[in-house]
Amino acid sequence: MERFLLYFISGLAVGSLYALVALGLSLIYRSTRILNFAHGDIASAGAFFALTLMGLKIPFGLVFIMALLFGSLLAMGFYFCILVPAQRREATLLGQIILTLGLGLIIQGLTSRIWGMEPQPFPFPLSDSKVWNIGGIYISELSVGTIAAGLLGSICLYLLVQRTRLGLAMRATSENLQAAQTLGIPTRRILAISWGTAALLGVVAGLFLAPLLLLDPFYMLEPFLKGFAAAILGGLNSLPGAIVGGLILGIAEGLAGGYISIAFKNTLAFLIIIAVLLVRPEGLLGEEFIERV
Repeated sequence: MERFLLYFISGLAVGSLYALVALGLSLIYRSTRILNFAHGDIASAGAFFALTLMGLKIPFGLVFIMALLFGSLLAMGFYFCILVPAQRREATLLGQIILTLGLGLIIQGLTSRIWGMEPQPFPFPLSDSKVWNIGGIYISELSVGTIAAGLLGSICLYLLVQRTRLGLAMRATSENLQAAQTLGIPTRRILAISWGTAALLGVVAGLFLAPLLLLDPFYMLEPFLKGFAAAILGGLNSLPGAIVGGLILGIAEGLAGGYISIAFKNTLAFLIIIAVLLVRPEGLLGEEFIERV
């Protein structure tokens, strides 16, 4: 039983980060119907920015906040400077998705140029080697912090979307853009905030993943793909579904890696996704998107 709980908690910790990545993807998709393929690269840029600030001996708490702001401003700048002009020129939805892919490639090139291709360790205040004994279960300090970060990020996003006037405007904009504009809601500003919030969640996940993985320009590629898969599993237009999908994916990986093999854990996770989507193509908690024409 202790072994099961160990694998379960390990998977829960990783799954909470997948959930944060999936939340960012779902938040943008439900607002704009755009799949942001630069999501992981924005997170890696935030992590490299944090690494540079830490080299200047700035306290980690301040570094953490500045990295979040950096990622948010980068995403909002992309929306205002690239996507909005493209939309004014009536760019297709596919064209806008390709723009996000281009942003990701640009970020990869810049990070490779500035910080190099060599993998680098990321100093983090929480240690993966320091463990706590909680009820006979040994869990690392970093895993506790990771679960807390995932939980806190999910709660904060829920409170923002469901309990604030800004969240009401975000929901109205995602439901019906034209109606929101008619009501006087500054939809472009609201959508920019959605992009910034999504990037913030991605940077949080990237900062907690950085000490587990060596930092290089492509270290967020696999977590991004897992987050994307989690969003599909839970329902791409559902924020609760993104959380559920991330946790299921992480726990499935943890149990498969512990009981079967490390090489098989990715296979099992995606087999689960295929099985679910065969039964519910819109995902576990997703709703079929119907567009009026």
